[in-house]
Amino acid sequence: MKTMRNLFLGMLCFGLLAGGGLCAETAVSAEENETQAVEATAPQKTPTALFWAIGITMAGGSLAAGYAVAKVGSAAMAAAAERPELLGKAIAFVGLGEGIALFGFLISLFLYLKI
Repeated sequence: MKTMRNLFLGMLCFGLLAGGGLCAETAVSAEENETQAVEATAPQKTPTALFWAIGITMAGGSLAAGYAVAKVGSAAMAAAAERPELLGKAIAFVGLGEGIALFGFLISLFLYLKI
């Protein structure tokens, strides 16, 4: 359990640092806000909270997928050791666990593209 906690904290820190690095170049000061209000053609800056959401979504999806694959994969191999004909069915459940990571990636991609 301690390993999972350390893994979670490491991935969360990585996601926050990556998001923070991207946010540094998109920070908007008060003067830029006034300038953008006057100029209608100025490009919009991406809010900082969006990058935090992207990092947390990717970290959460990856951690959940890793946990699911670890639990289901070990159970699948144990079942296949006793009854080899179950291996094909068991691997399908491992693929469902990988789908969690895919959904986390897609949600973070949609957040990045602001869909």
